[in-house]
Amino acid sequence: MEIVYVYVKKRSEFGKQCNFSDRQAELNIDIPPNPELAKQFVERNPVDTGIQCSTSMSEHEVNTERFEMETRGVNHIEGGWPKDVNPLELEQTIRFRKKVEKDENYVNTIMQLGSIVEHCVKQNNAIDIYQEYFDDEDTVEVMEEAPSAKTVNVFRDPQEIKRPATHISLHPDGNRKLAVAYSCLNFQRAPEGLSNESYIWDLENPNRPEIVLKPSSPLVTLEYNPKDSHVLLAGCYNGQIACWDTRKGSLVAELSTIEFSHRDPVYGTIWLQSKTGTECFSASTDGQVMWWDVRKMSEPTEVVIMDITKKEQLEHALGATSLEFEATLPTKFMVGTEQGIVISCNRKAKTPAEKIVCTFSGHHGPIYALQRNPFYPKNFLTVGDWTARIWSEDSRESSIMWTKYHMAYLTDGAWSPVRPAVFFTTKMDGTLDIWDFVFKQCDPTLSLKVCDEALFCLRVQDNGCFIACGSQLGTTTLLEVSNGLCTLQRNEKNMVSSIFERETRREKIMETRHREMRLKEKEKAEGKDSRPREEKPALNLEQLVTKAEEEFFDVIFTELKRREAEAMKEKPKPKPPSLETEDEVEGEEQGEEERDVKRVQPW
Repeated sequence: MEIVYVYVKKRSEFGKQCNFSDRQAELNIDIPPNPELAKQFVERNPVDTGIQCSTSMSEHEVNTERFEMETRGVNHIEGGWPKDVNPLELEQTIRFRKKVEKDENYVNTIMQLGSIVEHCVKQNNAIDIYQEYFDDEDTVEVMEEAPSAKTVNVFRDPQEIKRPATHISLHPDGNRKLAVAYSCLNFQRAPEGLSNESYIWDLENPNRPEIVLKPSSPLVTLEYNPKDSHVLLAGCYNGQIACWDTRKGSLVAELSTIEFSHRDPVYGTIWLQSKTGTECFSASTDGQVMWWDVRKMSEPTEVVIMDITKKEQLEHALGATSLEFEATLPTKFMVGTEQGIVISCNRKAKTPAEKIVCTFSGHHGPIYALQRNPFYPKNFLTVGDWTARIWSEDSRESSIMWTKYHMAYLTDGAWSPVRPAVFFTTKMDGTLDIWDFVFKQCDPTLSLKVCDEALFCLRVQDNGCFIACGSQLGTTTLLEVSNGLCTLQRNEKNMVSSIFERETRREKIMETRHREMRLKEKEKAEGKDSRPREEKPALNLEQLVTKAEEEFFDVIFTELKRREAEAMKEKPKPKPPSLETEDEVEGEEQGEEERDVKRVQPW
């Protein structure tokens, strides 16, 4: 449709322009308050308002355009030769190629077609978007800031009767979840109405557990399967081994029979690195280490008795309180016992006696934590009584490094997965200690008061930045450490390796020296026993007392002469003392000598 005519209105026809001006304010209406209307209302005091402590999140869905791919094949047959050139004759084809390559159009054509072909080839390349491009670069030293840690979240036991948190396990894929086992380990002193439930928490929501695990007996240990994050392995207080699949709900998926299970609480459960991802083993204070397959948990596949006398008798077995298995050493495993002894075992040994390889003894009580260094598997950490000790497999008689004796009992410990010189310990006074023995060896680098009650368990995230601590009242605290404690320092591996080697050599020298001294003492004892009793000289008591007095006075006179010489050096010109002062000094010296004689002669 075409526009035939447009009507236009002039500005003068719009009307008069508005002109505004300032003037004083005027009160048009004034309504006074009416007390009668206030009687119709009731005051709300106090006012309850609900708030949400977690961050508000919104869910969005994005449907991207699907990229369709198709596979095609190309069959290339050499051709395009002139009629006068036989492609089967090598000399003719070489002569023709040289002739074409000398042509000026050949180079220009190749340059144009090369960019097009290169673009097509690059489209077919598969690019790894997760590739690390700077693995070989030296790490930057970030120890300028002071070591510190801050609380990220606190997960409290929702039950009215609080129970200790005995074990913590982090989700293997991204560490987004936290599995905590709760149980009271005081034998026959658990309060009535104590719940058996354990929980899986979402790290972003500390208000309510995400999944509730409902076992028949309280859980002492709880571990995620590293190959299947939906499967969890647990050791119960009554000695049974339980397995959960979170896709099937809160109830137990697999449970060992009570007849073939442990007789005491299970203090250690570990998944094995197998093809199926279903093999595991457990340890208990009944002195047995059992291997299981979670697909058929009616009875264990193998049992090893922790009898260091190698007689395979259960009544002489040592109770296991901790367990260690390193995937790089598939035939070896280590057990920490109630008696403070670490037992190194070989699973593939032919006879039961050969399965116990050696022992390491150095603690005065149960070993609550046992873990190999992730960078140097020959060295391992043990935590028990009032100390944490670092051992080497080459030195069996004593540990190569140890902490001082603390005032509070140590309950758990773990290595940092990213720094070979850093490890963590928890204590009964609610303190978390972070040790860096490259930086400081006598005292912890950082000591943090996490809570007022005792800390029972500890777990470190795979990147070393987050630490989860479980307390006696069932409170699990998630802490984040500073970058200096979770970033590999420059030359740290070489320094730690040299420290371990130096301390191992020192301990070997000490062991050799002690062995020689013991041998000499043994020879002396055997030589004395072989002599007849008549040849032993009779002890003269008076001679011994006289000799002791002479030695005592010699020491006193030597010390007095030394002090007089020092006093003469300090005094430039001493004034002549009065008669009264000399008499007093002589009286004091005579009194001191009489007192010394009385001390020496008590008879």
